[in-house]
Amino acid sequence: MMARLAYLERTYKSTLMRWKCICAYKGTQFEGWQNQPSGGGVQNHIESALTSIFDTSTRIHGCSRTDAGVHAKGQCFHFEANWPHPDKKLVRAMHSILDKDIRIESLQKVSDDFHARFSAVKKAYKYSIYLGRAHPFDKEFVWACRDNPLDLGRMITASKHLVGTHDFTAFGALHTKDNDPNPIKTVESIELKKRGSTITLSITGSGFLYKMVRSIAGTLYAVGRNRLSPEDTLRILESKTRTNEIVTAPASGLSLEKIFYD
Repeated sequence: MMARLAYLERTYKSTLMRWKCICAYKGTQFEGWQNQPSGGGVQNHIESALTSIFDTSTRIHGCSRTDAGVHAKGQCFHFEANWPHPDKKLVRAMHSILDKDIRIESLQKVSDDFHARFSAVKKAYKYSIYLGRAHPFDKEFVWACRDNPLDLGRMITASKHLVGTHDFTAFGALHTKDNDPNPIKTVESIELKKRGSTITLSITGSGFLYKMVRSIAGTLYAVGRNRLSPEDTLRILESKTRTNEIVTAPASGLSLEKIFYD
């Protein structure tokens, strides 16, 4: 009997397919991406939906952890399951269960050597700052600041110090090493644009420390307010020490835009 069960288990596993999924979510009500004991993580919700569909415990593996309140347009995860039906039918099944603030953007079968986290080559984030009182429909997606002007030119100058490969310890949270022991990251590009009352920070890089993008946004905001100089950004970076000069911008303005794979 035991041998028969072992054989059936091996047979089942041999039929499993690996699936790559891109999802979007509004992070306001969630406790971040990662599973939480309370069940409030985005991962909790997706795993619960898949477990219900496949009638077996289904684990997903995400690319990037996002904090509570942070949004995503292009979060990627993978999982293994046996689904002999059309891909679109699985998407419909997931949407019938998932919270309305989670949307499946794409789903495809991939090779067994694909890994949502370890196969990624770079990531793109966007941070939005609104100058003034944000519209009620927009306030959950921006950092609404006082309507004093920001000096965009100073912010752009400061941002150039952060492009390239550096030790970003000063821009990571104090307990960053618990999540990522390597503080050396490559920031490929930083772009700042102003449209109306919104300043958008777009940043692409090989990877980011815990709260690194929000810390960069907070620092550039301080430069725009003349609380720091553009040169202070370089000084702080080279210090490799987290100080109270760095302000972590609120989660609401941050969105994981895209994850790039070869």
